[in-house]
Amino acid sequence: MSTTLFPEGSKSEGAAVTTGILPDRDIARLIEGGRISAEGGVDPSQIQPASLDLRLGTTAWRVRASFLPGKTSTVQAKIDRLQMHKIDLSRPTVLEKGCVYIAELMEELKLPTDIAGYANPKSSTGRLDIFTRLITDCGAEFEGVAAGYKGKLYVEIMPHTFSVLAQQGTRLNQIRFVRGNPPPSDTKLTELDQTIKLVYSDSEMPLPAIIKNGLWISVDLEGDASNGIIGYRAKHHAPLIDLSKLNHYDPLDFWEPIARNAERSLVLSPDDFYILVSRERVRIPNSHAASMVPYDPSVGEFRIHYAGFFDPGFGYGANNLKGARAVLEVRSHDVPFMIEHGQDVGRLIYERLLGEPEKIYGVNIGSNYQSQGLKLSKQFKPLAMPV
Repeated sequence: MSTTLFPEGSKSEGAAVTTGILPDRDIARLIEGGRISAEGGVDPSQIQPASLDLRLGTTAWRVRASFLPGKTSTVQAKIDRLQMHKIDLSRPTVLEKGCVYIAELMEELKLPTDIAGYANPKSSTGRLDIFTRLITDCGAEFEGVAAGYKGKLYVEIMPHTFSVLAQQGTRLNQIRFVRGNPPPSDTKLTELDQTIKLVYSDSEMPLPAIIKNGLWISVDLEGDASNGIIGYRAKHHAPLIDLSKLNHYDPLDFWEPIARNAERSLVLSPDDFYILVSRERVRIPNSHAASMVPYDPSVGEFRIHYAGFFDPGFGYGANNLKGARAVLEVRSHDVPFMIEHGQDVGRLIYERLLGEPEKIYGVNIGSNYQSQGLKLSKQFKPLAMPV
């Protein structure tokens, strides 16, 4: 078997570059070549425009502490040392909030020597405050898969706010594959903005792109003009959430809507989890993907994102949308912290693809958050407003 994804020097169809994130057609090629495998096969619906959904396997373990295996140990060896009990995920199982679990994933990898991977929680996972991190054998860092890795995959799961019901096949996280290590470039990002405009207002007018080590976004604390809601604060003693149920739960059983105040400000409590939204509408063109820097102490002691991946076509799509807001999953660190409307809170790092994907983010492929505003995870019904 060849050690490269594209034997004999061939390139991804339509690709003009030799380093970057693999689009969907190349992920499919990895699967077809046995580089990504799973018992029963990999479902084509797992392939996203620039990532692959990962599925929980049959077994998980409650463990005493989070860990990294380190360069000389397997994940299973650390599980054997730290496990409290074994969990059968072949049937729906409760994962309790505040507890740490390690679950095996259905997918295994035999990556070429020039292909690496990195993972993030899926959007709905982040919006439920479920902290997940990918782990590999002999891994010295979370979320990263070394080029040429061969072996099983595991995910650490810690529900912070809600206890959840999960089972084999549940998709909590996703992985991107990358060839080489093209560094982010503010110059290239500025050129991209000049070509297609990356940032828009609610009135669909272009806004200046603030570019410094990525594209900066700010928080919206004006809220919806019709109801004045600027965000949601999670309730501390909410019911169990079955992750398989979509458009099912009443948001008010789980969330407290936050109304704007006269100062257009919000004090973040370190005990609470918030769903907020960016002031800007952003676009990810089909030639790029993006990830959000989740924590930047230069702008405050809080985390603004868990999920992180923005697929090609987000806020853009087939209909030339004028951007979509970035939902912010916010948790303050250690001390109460006040944020104000329009305050810079984070930045998007744009990364080029090896070639444009065959499918792009949007309703045509079942994407849940295209054209989104302030939106909870897909398990919740829309908030019913009083007449």
